[in-house]
Amino acid sequence: MEKYDYFLDACPGVGDKTKNMLLKECGDSEGIYHMSESCVRSILEERKAELFLKHRKNWDADKEYERLQEKGIRLVSLPMEAYPQRLRTIPDPPFALYVRGRLPEENRLSVAVIGARDCSDYGEYVAGALGKMLGEQGISLISGMARGIDGISQMAALKAGGTSFGVLGCGVDVCYPKRNKVLYDRLLENGGIISSYLPGTAPRASLFPPRNRIVSGLCDALVVIEARQRSGTAITVEMALEQGRDVYAVPGRLTDRLSDGCNRLLKDGAQIFLSPKEFMEELAMRYGRKVSISQKKPEILIPDGVSFSEQELIVYDALDLYPMPVEKIVEKISRKKNTPRIEFSQVMITLMGLCVKGCAIQNSSGWFSKSL
Repeated sequence: MEKYDYFLDACPGVGDKTKNMLLKECGDSEGIYHMSESCVRSILEERKAELFLKHRKNWDADKEYERLQEKGIRLVSLPMEAYPQRLRTIPDPPFALYVRGRLPEENRLSVAVIGARDCSDYGEYVAGALGKMLGEQGISLISGMARGIDGISQMAALKAGGTSFGVLGCGVDVCYPKRNKVLYDRLLENGGIISSYLPGTAPRASLFPPRNRIVSGLCDALVVIEARQRSGTAITVEMALEQGRDVYAVPGRLTDRLSDGCNRLLKDGAQIFLSPKEFMEELAMRYGRKVSISQKKPEILIPDGVSFSEQELIVYDALDLYPMPVEKIVEKISRKKNTPRIEFSQVMITLMGLCVKGCAIQNSSGWFSKSL
């Protein structure tokens, strides 16, 4: 049956509404494929009927489906039992999904993480911390594999041993953006690549808004980390609300334009995201799922491939993503329990060493911030 589903989905000029109408008339895609010409013309308007008949004449169902399988692509259509149950409930589920890797497990909690492509260090930090915790908790992370928040959160989840799924605005055999090829390959190993577009479809701006309904449709809750007042993120949020999904937003400073969208969402009633730990606890209460939140001191997130001395680790932990004077950094260290005292001069020396390692930034004379 899949080969006929592929024929139907590839038929030009026939959208999901027309496909559903044909399925009601004929029962299944095989019946549609074998319709008589007179039947086709009686059901479809003239232009669509011509496109359908021309497409059928030029389409070898067996060969085309064989080519699809040779590419390692699986087709999952709406009539099939394997079609994701979460997507069945949305207002406009796509007729077919093309999958490389696998689909999210039905009985596993799923969280979508979205946000700005040109994110700040703050957004990068939150995306990495959230992705890491979702991965550790075995919660599927759904996103669009875009640069910025999407890719950062997905890679963090995978590095933590979790699963993630990228929903593309192009064919599943097209890696977009190209810079995320490493992420693309890792998603194939520990998750999947999903699209409602035919294999080989090149990315176009018009294709991304429709795919966003799949990102939100596959999740139980959606988290927005940084978004401008007017952005594509707003489209995904609107679809998530229409689909009945829980929407969380990460608050930001009033002066940060990348936080305008999130702050507006909070004003309009979105739930506030205060920390990965608190978010996990809310998921546990809302969905009745047990999560093993560690009661130990939170791990300090340090850049990959960097080693710290004990003193460097203490100073690095005192830094923030926002610049602060050395005096404030020394004060933060002195207030920490069970932390050895470090003199002002030693803090300065350590800060300069962290700058050399690329882990800190001297923003101006005597002011430093964390670098990610």
